[in-house]
Amino acid sequence: MTTPPKATAPSIVDAIRRQNAGREAERLALKYAKMKESPFVFLRGACHLFYDALPDTPALAEAPLAWCCGDLHFENFGSYKADNGLVYFDINDYDEAALAPCAWDIVRLLTSIRCGAGALNATDAEALAVSRDCLAAYRDALLRGKPLWVERDTAGGLVRELLDALRERSRAEFLDRRTTRSAGRRRLKVDGIKALPADDAQRRQVVDFMDGFAAAQPTPGFFKVLDVARRIAGTGSLGVVRYVVLVEGKGSPDGNYLLDLKEAKPSALAPHLHRLGIAQPHAADEAQRVVGVQKRLQAVDHAFLFAVDFTGLPCILKRLQPAEDRVAGDDWKKSGHKLDRLRDLAATMGRILAWDQLRASGRSGAASADELAAFAQGAAWCDAVLETAGIMTKETEIQWKAFCQAKL
Repeated sequence: MTTPPKATAPSIVDAIRRQNAGREAERLALKYAKMKESPFVFLRGACHLFYDALPDTPALAEAPLAWCCGDLHFENFGSYKADNGLVYFDINDYDEAALAPCAWDIVRLLTSIRCGAGALNATDAEALAVSRDCLAAYRDALLRGKPLWVERDTAGGLVRELLDALRERSRAEFLDRRTTRSAGRRRLKVDGIKALPADDAQRRQVVDFMDGFAAAQPTPGFFKVLDVARRIAGTGSLGVVRYVVLVEGKGSPDGNYLLDLKEAKPSALAPHLHRLGIAQPHAADEAQRVVGVQKRLQAVDHAFLFAVDFTGLPCILKRLQPAEDRVAGDDWKKSGHKLDRLRDLAATMGRILAWDQLRASGRSGAASADELAAFAQGAAWCDAVLETAGIMTKETEIQWKAFCQAKL
C-alpha cells in the first residue's frame, strides 16, 4: 500500500487556500476557525486533502464504480421530509458527488468514525469496533443486492429519535427558532451563528431570482420573499454563495417556509478521478450534477429540490434542512454513551450507503448490482478498507496539527 506524503504546514495551507479561493472572506474565516476545533471537523472542511492523501491501493482504486456521496462522514446522514410527505433517514449532502470507486465512500465514512472518536466520546477501541460493524453491514447489504430504505416504524435508537423529532416538529415551532415575529410578520434572526445580514444588493439579487423562479411555478405567491440573509451552515461549504430565504409559503405568519439557496462547486474528487482515467458523465452544470445524483441515490425524492441558475452561478434551491435533523456526536452522548446504540447507528449507515449505491447501480457508467455483489464476496478488500481508514485517520490528524500551526 502506498504511504501518503507527510503533511507540512506550508503545503497544507497552500492546498487549502487554492481550494477556497474566491470565497466570501467573512464566512471563510468562520470555516477556518471551525476546522481548528478537531481532526473530525478538519476532515469535514478539507475533503480535497483526504483524496490527495488517499493511498492508491488496488482494493480501492480498482473497486467497481458507483455513484458516490464523495464527502461521506457520519454527520452527513440525517432525516428529511420527502415529496410523499413521509420522513426518511438517508445521506443528505451530495456536494462532492461523483462516479467513483465504490470503496471510497466507505473508507471516508470509517475514517470519520475514527477521527470523530472524540466528538462521539468513544475510545479508539470503541471507534474501531463501530467501524467494523459499519463495514460488515455495508458488505452484507451489497451481497444481498437489494436496495431498501429506513422507515420510521422499523427504525430504532438514534435514527428513530431523529425521525420522530422531525415528524412531530410543528412549522410554527421551527419558524420561532429561526425568526422573530412582530405584528403578524416574521423576519429572519441574524445572529452571527446561523445567519449574517445580506446587503441591499444581495437582497435584490435574491428577490429578483425568486420572482423569476416563482413565475414558472403553479403557485407563484408561495415564493414571495419576506426576508433574506446569508446562511451559516456546515463546514466544507462555508464561504460559497449561500442564502436563507424566508418566503410567504402557505400564509403568514405560521405558514411561512425557509429555503436554502446554495452555490454548487466542482467536486473535490474530480482531480483524482481524472488521474485514474475515470470519466464523468456529462452534467449541464455542477448544480445539475449534485441534484441528479441525490435523486438517484435517495429512496424517495426530497420534498423541494431544484438545480437553478442564480446570477450566472449554478446553485441548489431546496427547503432548508436544519442541522438538528442530522446525526451528531452529541446525540450519542445524550443517549447515555451506550455503545450498542452507536454500533446500531453505524450499521444502519453502512447499510444505507450500500442501498444507495445499489439504487443507482447500472446508471451512467456505474457497475451493476451483480458486479457490486461480486466485489463484496471477496474478503481482502475489507481488510484493505479498515487498514486504509486507519492510515487516513492518522494522516488527517497530522494535517490538522499542521493546519493549526499555520496562520491564514
